[in-house]
Amino acid sequence: MSAYDTSVQVGSVTLPNPVMTASGTAGHGAELAPYFDLSELGAVVVKSLSAEPWPGNPSPRVHATSSGMINSVGLQNPGIDCWLQEDLPALLDLGARVVVSIWGRTVAEYGEVARRLEGVKGLTAVEVNVSCPNLEDRGDMFSHAPETCEAAVGASLASGLPTWAKLSPNVTDIVPIARAAMGAGAEALTLTNTVFGMVIDPDTQKPVLGNGGGGLSGPSIRPVAVRAVYDVYASLGAIPIVGVGGIAKEEHVVEFLAAGASAVQVGSAHFADPKASRRILRDLERWCRKRRVSSMKSLTGTAHETP
Repeated sequence: MSAYDTSVQVGSVTLPNPVMTASGTAGHGAELAPYFDLSELGAVVVKSLSAEPWPGNPSPRVHATSSGMINSVGLQNPGIDCWLQEDLPALLDLGARVVVSIWGRTVAEYGEVARRLEGVKGLTAVEVNVSCPNLEDRGDMFSHAPETCEAAVGASLASGLPTWAKLSPNVTDIVPIARAAMGAGAEALTLTNTVFGMVIDPDTQKPVLGNGGGGLSGPSIRPVAVRAVYDVYASLGAIPIVGVGGIAKEEHVVEFLAAGASAVQVGSAHFADPKASRRILRDLERWCRKRRVSSMKSLTGTAHETP
């Protein structure tokens, strides 16, 4: 048994440790189970699900960059009903704590997918991916304005589960949007999603991704995500935040926690190493033992403390 407390609190949810997978990087279900015991992690966050099946964007969808990757998968998924029947049971059988990521093209679609989760046993929380095009507002993302973010998060409360709002970094000021999400009833914020980007093939002089641009992830965006966590924590106080973006080793977790995160999600690192999240968790525990850190919770917000 650990000589210190590894548990963390994200809103009303208690997790045994602060390391989770990030949505879109660990599949819809138990895809990482052959590599390690999923119950070891704080939680598994599944790929974003919509009310109905969605085909996603045209290929090619993923391209490596000098420091990460860029993707335009387009939220392909089998739909919430299929996932509940075919993927969730395997995750629960393995003892994983499951956070369901949901998305919609309209406020009504967020509400619909959330309603289908009401009463489902074994779910830990719902993560509302508001970094999606809003068909009711000229295609702008729900997370690009406080009003639309508030509406999407509010509709998603229909699940009756603890609700986290995953915000986009592609805004001038993330703080008003974070405030709106919390005001709408979110228990926690996930900060942040991918950064807009594009890669062009010099030979063809055309974008390499089938949909043109995409979302940049990996080590290159970590400073952007850390800044978002820091600014939101500094402005809104000690609210529950899940930090995500470019985490590849234990020091990165400490960086996010110090900025104000209560927990973190490991994403793109899984594509290079399917065991990345477990490796990072174990290295984090060693880091804490070496420095005689009494609890994981004690690391949250330390960057804001007066020397």
